[in-house]
Amino acid sequence: MRDIALLPPPENELPHLWQKPAYGVLLECLEKLRLEPRVWSLSVSRADTVKERNATFHDRREALSFLSAIIRSSLAWLDSDVEREVIWEEASKRLSERCGRTAMGEITRRWPFEDNGHGAFSLAIREPPLTGDSLGLKTWGSSYALARLLHELAFGPLAHLFVPGAMSTPDEVLELGSGTGLLGLAAACVWKTRVVLTDLPTIIPNLAHNASINREVVEAQGGRAEVARLTWGGAEGDIDPMFRIPNRYQLIIVADPLYDDDHPALLTSAVDEQLALSADARVLIMVPQRDETTKGLLGVLRKELSRRPNPLLCLDEDVVDGQDDWGEDNDDETRHVGFWWGIFGRAESERG
Repeated sequence: MRDIALLPPPENELPHLWQKPAYGVLLECLEKLRLEPRVWSLSVSRADTVKERNATFHDRREALSFLSAIIRSSLAWLDSDVEREVIWEEASKRLSERCGRTAMGEITRRWPFEDNGHGAFSLAIREPPLTGDSLGLKTWGSSYALARLLHELAFGPLAHLFVPGAMSTPDEVLELGSGTGLLGLAAACVWKTRVVLTDLPTIIPNLAHNASINREVVEAQGGRAEVARLTWGGAEGDIDPMFRIPNRYQLIIVADPLYDDDHPALLTSAVDEQLALSADARVLIMVPQRDETTKGLLGVLRKELSRRPNPLLCLDEDVVDGQDDWGEDNDDETRHVGFWWGIFGRAESERG
């Protein structure tokens, strides 16, 4: 008669380690506990997703206790060190998935875009583990929120740039602070144009990876994506030679660029150097209204843009509802946030 300790647990129950569950039982259980990375929706929060997934195993607390017990256990009853290492590694991954975005390991999310006349498509975006202050390795909610507005904006306040022959030659858009590249790649697809995605040298390898794995999708949509280093206010070695010619771009896009006191001035300087001096040139910026600090930085940015020798004024703006996972509240990591967007152009006195 088979040892009862090796039998799988009843349906919807976690095994008890004192029963010495078999390797296959543990591995199957850990697979069922997997949390897929969230792609935000206004109707479903990450907390709801976690709650729904953990309902199979009663609740989140039980799952955390089970995972912690595996990591603490010697798993001495398993047949080999290889099996033990696999179980420990999988349990560690499941635990990290429940400890907030900053604690997660590498993930890849696929972001869907509906067919709004440009054809439906999806983008695969890799996000390595966060290290130090490398926030550009994370996909922020503003990138998806703004990406989903691109079609609407192209037929609204940016329409003058999308009539045949209106864009600069060659047709291209510049994205500042691209991070993981979701916004810039989506812009290439939706607007069917060339987009230059830029960020710090340390962010470029992952950004280039995401551009590479999505190349076929972007080109099938009629767009192109190029990646280049561009540090706002950086030394010559931190800036690609292609940016030595100033004021080339008729359209600049940027999402969630402000999280330090010096960022408004640095971003303004980069915009001032790269934006064309023509009356039709535009800058599209999105800033999430997470807290008073972020709102204050936006106010500083607007003042900085208006004080330049070639002032930029906000010509159109709005706030849309969206989601983000900024913060450390692991019980409800995804939060609804108001995302402000604004379109800036040259002051009337500069348009002659």
